[in-house]
Amino acid sequence: MDAHGQGSGWTPARRSVAAWVLYDLANTTFALGVGSRYFGLWLVEHRGGSDWMLSAAIIPAMVAVIVLGPWLGALTDHRGRRVPYLAVSTLVCVAATALLATWGVVPSLVFYAIGTVGFHLGALVYDALLPDVSTERTRGLVSGIGVAIGYIGSALALGIGVYLLPRAGYAAVFRALAVAFLVFALPAFVWIRERPRPRLPGMPPGLGSVFIAMGDAWKSAAQHKGVVRFLIGRFLYTDAINTVFLFNAVFAKMELGFTDAQTDRLALLGITCAGLGAMVAGRLADRYGSKRLLMAALGSQLVGLAAAIIAAVSGVQAVGWLVAVGGGAGIGGAWAADRVLMTQLSPPAKLGEFFGLYAIVGRFATVLGPFMWALVADGMGLGRTWALASLGVFIVAAVFVLRPVEPPRSDGVEVRPAPEEAA
Repeated sequence: MDAHGQGSGWTPARRSVAAWVLYDLANTTFALGVGSRYFGLWLVEHRGGSDWMLSAAIIPAMVAVIVLGPWLGALTDHRGRRVPYLAVSTLVCVAATALLATWGVVPSLVFYAIGTVGFHLGALVYDALLPDVSTERTRGLVSGIGVAIGYIGSALALGIGVYLLPRAGYAAVFRALAVAFLVFALPAFVWIRERPRPRLPGMPPGLGSVFIAMGDAWKSAAQHKGVVRFLIGRFLYTDAINTVFLFNAVFAKMELGFTDAQTDRLALLGITCAGLGAMVAGRLADRYGSKRLLMAALGSQLVGLAAAIIAAVSGVQAVGWLVAVGGGAGIGGAWAADRVLMTQLSPPAKLGEFFGLYAIVGRFATVLGPFMWALVADGMGLGRTWALASLGVFIVAAVFVLRPVEPPRSDGVEVRPAPEEAA
């Protein structure tokens, strides 16, 4: 038996692993193409909207995910299957994405919120499938490959936008992104083979019991060393990462003076660095430990934030390109390492439920982050540079919170900070 109490004889099929990895590519087309690159600019630059309007769409979507996430995680644990729920969540996101920029600002904000809910619920189920497509020894590698291949989806999203935007407009871009998401997600629905998990007896958890279930999940998490502290740390750094991801294109154009072409090149450089960061973090996480690689990724994020602030304050646009290097590598490394750390800290019988909590803290962060950004930039009138600077505080706090967290070794003994023991 491995550290999670699962048999060590499980060998994932190659096409199962490939399908899981391809889904990372699929959903990244939405994450970058819609969430980061094109929807915010369509709203703010082309339709005269504000940062507040984008935040107003994100916040209720994240509240919905906060409510639905733990219930969905517990439901997949109860039923013993995750892939059908991945398919439904994905189709919701795809349909909403295809309707963006079709009927004006308000309907598009509603569809954006719906698509965001589908995206994040799908990501919750997808992350919980990591143990089904990896072994204890390959978990970091598979996670890193998934994140790295996912950034090909980011490049694809940029390519779609570069080609279609000047020829057919934003609505066509969003429809093409929806098609790309669906096409690359389909193999996951068909080929991912899950570990045998029995369906639990009794009635499945109802949505009405979600808050009781959420409280029970937090109590259960508190019984497993490091889980709650990790989740608090994740809340803090995800707050910064997701907010930067949401507003980075707006910041590059409005504060750094980048053109559309420069903003696309900046995003492409960030994608490349993120893919490399994910591959490095995934490979080294199996050797030196997922916690160490996560901390290094957060340090890289701070470098990216500092570069953006210096570029905006000094007016030296060239410094802005360092944002993509530090920030990109940090984002890729963080996403590759932190879901591995979550699987290492979680008991297998509670994996879906704990990934529900994992999603909750990320979504709470996505509520607080845009709210803080809009409050500082618009509400307090301090501008986007101060809003960006305020996010660095969250990353620094996360580093201090995460310092004592260490995952158990495969024999159940706590990992100490020596590299040979973390291998």
